[in-house]
Amino acid sequence: MVDNQFTTHTELFDLRGKRALVTGGTRGIGMMIARGLLQAGVRVVISSRNAEACAEAQEHLSKFGDVRAIPADLSRHDECRRLSDLVTADSERLDILVNNAGTMWDEPLETFPDAAWDSVVNLNLKSPFWLVQALLPALRRAGTADDPSRIINIGSIAAIHIPQRPNYSYSSSKAALHQLTRVLAKELGPQHVTVNAVAPGPFPSAMMAETLDELGEAIAASAPLRRIGRDDDMAGVAVFLASRAGAYLTGTVIPVDGGIATTA
Repeated sequence: MVDNQFTTHTELFDLRGKRALVTGGTRGIGMMIARGLLQAGVRVVISSRNAEACAEAQEHLSKFGDVRAIPADLSRHDECRRLSDLVTADSERLDILVNNAGTMWDEPLETFPDAAWDSVVNLNLKSPFWLVQALLPALRRAGTADDPSRIINIGSIAAIHIPQRPNYSYSSSKAALHQLTRVLAKELGPQHVTVNAVAPGPFPSAMMAETLDELGEAIAASAPLRRIGRDDDMAGVAVFLASRAGAYLTGTVIPVDGGIATTA
């Protein structure tokens, strides 16, 4: 290999000039990812259903870089299209799409309702597909053979092992999202778009708050690394997948869980 094929360490993770959409970016894992991308130089759009949460998150994240928040209910197909139109209104290119918006329904098997399937599958599985459909032209324009555009789907270790608290529609929707990631990776690779998934373990978030309050110490003790996730753990894997360092990965599902799912 000749010297000019090597990339410097700084350049490997330099994302200056890139544009990203992070759904569910107003709190929890989405905010961790948005912060990491902003610090790497990305211009980031975040989205959430709640307009007030969007405004607060934009104010908080603005200290790290160029961020814009757009309220949207991504459980609806028309709202996914509207968000896509707004994201691409001032540029026809999108370098990074992070499908993070998600929801969970915690109820016993005997009373688990149809609505628990519809609402969870619509947001956790259908909305990533709808956004890929809507934003694919912009992703194609941004990607090259050497520097593809990136789709990062946020799955869950609940789709890899059986969680302590069964969440039927949540686990199923995330398992389907992992498979959708692989299917899209094969189709979109030749179009200079990579598709990977991150499967988070326990991280401090509103979705995990009740579980961590009840079982946090036991969950941390069950991890080979003996702790729950931190902000930098999630920001780091997102920056890796979005950067030159992760340009040759596609179709992968990366557990970020301290080893919980993969060593059980």
